Amino acid sequence: MPDLVSPLSVPSRFCGPTTSGNGGWTAGALAAYLVPGPVRVTLRKPPPLDTPLTVSLDGGAAIASQDGVTVGEAVLVDADPVPVEPVDAATARAAEATYAGLRSHAFPSCFACGPGRDVGDGLRIFPGRVANDSHDLARVAATWTPDPSLGTDVVSLPVAWAALDCIGGWAGDLEDRMMVLGMMTAHVLALPVIGEEHVVVGMARRSEGRRTWTASTLYAPDGRVLGTAEHVWVAVDPSAFR
Repeated sequence: MPDLVSPLSVPSRFCGPTTSGNGGWTAGALAAYLVPGPVRVTLRKPPPLDTPLTVSLDGGAAIASQDGVTVGEAVLVDADPVPVEPVDAATARAAEATYAGLRSHAFPSCFACGPGRDVGDGLRIFPGRVANDSHDLARVAATWTPDPSLGTDVVSLPVAWAALDCIGGWAGDLEDRMMVLGMMTAHVLALPVIGEEHVVVGMARRSEGRRTWTASTLYAPDGRVLGTAEHVWVAVDPSAFR
């Protein structure tokens, strides 16, 4: 029999669309039942806000459900996501000026990348294309300085996952293709420090049908890798989230 543990609830602050949870934050909160180590989270349906989800541990998996319907499932995996090569903070700051979400954003309320969120409320990670990128697959990058509202010394694990989330979607061109997070694999090696400027870098890998594969990496001010992630995004009908 599965072991029931403390329920999971996504506070409204951590929304993606206005009516459901940010995929990265939700995935990170579910992964927290299993860490340390890399974890793969599959989101089966939009995570509801301010609603306790039943969480059960079963055979090395953590499963969150609502009224018997699975919302998300987390499993430990063996391999870390491959890091995206870094850029320096000055390059990342310059890239932010080209952030497509400032022109058009399907979910301006998004905790991670929404321009409608105030400073000190959302993460306001605004990734833009890295200028004159020599890589075969173009990168996006942004800086991020965690706000004191996110913790005393370091941010929580779900917030670190949120920082690694949406940058993948923008690398996969969210401006022209509305997508939501379907799967995220991440390994957070160390939590970001409050008040320090970090760099987040993302890269698209491929698309096939409704799915797009991307990756992201979070770098400390001294260049250390704090976390790596890989994502699978699913194209959706915008009317389903309004």
